[in-house]
Amino acid sequence: MSGVSSWLRGFVPAAHVVSRRERVAGVAGALLGLFLSEWIGRMALGQSSPWFIAPMGASAVLLFAVPSSPLAQPWPLVAGNVIAALIGVTCAKLVGHPGLAGALAVALTIAVMFPLRCLHPPGGAVALTCVLGGPAVSELGYGFALWPVGIDSLCLLLIALVFNAAAGRRYPHRHVDAAHPHRTADPLPSARVGVTAEDLNAVLEARGEWVDISSDDLEEIIVAAEARAYRRRLGTVRCGDIMATDVVTVGPDAPLSEAWRLLARHRVKALPVVAADRRLAGIVTLHDFFVQADGMPRPLVGEGPERRGRVRDVMAARVVTARPEQSIDEMVGLFSDAGLHHLPVVSVAGTVIGMVTQSDLVAALARMRLDDPAANAPSRERADLGWKMSA
Repeated sequence: MSGVSSWLRGFVPAAHVVSRRERVAGVAGALLGLFLSEWIGRMALGQSSPWFIAPMGASAVLLFAVPSSPLAQPWPLVAGNVIAALIGVTCAKLVGHPGLAGALAVALTIAVMFPLRCLHPPGGAVALTCVLGGPAVSELGYGFALWPVGIDSLCLLLIALVFNAAAGRRYPHRHVDAAHPHRTADPLPSARVGVTAEDLNAVLEARGEWVDISSDDLEEIIVAAEARAYRRRLGTVRCGDIMATDVVTVGPDAPLSEAWRLLARHRVKALPVVAADRRLAGIVTLHDFFVQADGMPRPLVGEGPERRGRVRDVMAARVVTARPEQSIDEMVGLFSDAGLHHLPVVSVAGTVIGMVTQSDLVAALARMRLDDPAANAPSRERADLGWKMSA
């Protein structure tokens, strides 16, 4: 019985994990796009065949229902359809047998699409339409590739750009690299462990078959899944559990020499700047003593690190903060990829009640790993093996 159910699953796929909003957007977008496509087709071919360019319906499914697919991007849409039309018209002119001409047109279209990186499934239907379309297409000849195929494709693309932008979709779908705080060629710390783009590309190359998702999107999904699993494991530890509560602070009107003295005395690299009511007003770091906001060196006074002015003159007024009830997994990305080293912890009223540093987070993660039986199982097995061998 299990074999039968497994066999049936090969024909009946799992339910699509798509939100209702995305489904509604796909339906509405296809309606708008194809309505305009019908109008253009009617102008090009006459009232007798308003829906003659039927492959545009397949293109609409890709552009509006699965806009993140590599097959639905602007270049595959326009180039794939136009090239398919050119190949289809050529085959119709040179091959007398319609069946052979149609099959050859589709086969050649696929062969050309791969190296030109414009694989677009509706292009196969466009090529076949050029062969089987009858006198209306024959009269247009190669002009059919421009009008209506090219114009239809461009109109669909224009509607897709406007509609998907209005719907909050990222189209054209391109990978957005996270900003590197140090502006170096090294990957972000979170990208140096776990599954990398090189790993994915190597596996995809070994499979040797087309996968309808870009390697960037696949990597993004895997990283998000790893982060979710990470949050599940770390969700019980809160920011308030690991923060330092005896926080050294400074006032905005304090002289810079006082801030420098506090940094040196307590051997810290950042001071929350608080008003008289303990509300956070900013943060001042060692970096602020030496570099101005525009990146230029800050002028020195005398021979020491003391500067002109007061703390408010050099502090950063916009501060990323945390709340004591936040899970520590939310801080991992801030410390690893965003380049932060200190995170003031504030109350609901905005008063400073603690400080979390990279060292606090590392110590907490190390402690959790030591306390995790699953994580320590391999090391215990090696220890047991070593004891048996010595015995």
